[in-house]
Amino acid sequence: MENSFEEQKRVEKARKKVKAIKGWYKHFAAYLIVNAVLIIMHWADMEPGEHFFEWKTFSTAFFWGIGLAIHAFGVFGTDLFFGADWEERKIREYMDRNTEKKDKWE
Repeated sequence: MENSFEEQKRVEKARKKVKAIKGWYKHFAAYLIVNAVLIIMHWADMEPGEHFFEWKTFSTAFFWGIGLAIHAFGVFGTDLFFGADWEERKIREYMDRNTEKKDKWE
């Protein structure tokens, strides 16, 4: 009975993680679409002599990007770049490479 309860807790935790990741990807898609539309609208409404590369053109994308990065950190945590078991995988990868090199010449 305890194993079933523990398994159910693990499944629920995994579902929450997947839902959070899915939410981040939706946030990212909205970020891309909305900012692309805003930038294109700015480009289309430019007056002669007005410069495209101004702060007002990209300020929304900049500040929303900061919010998106904070959201990513909340969802992925410190595992964003290296992952929880990154060191172990790399160690195994290098050990396997060294074993393959030895096997080639023996």
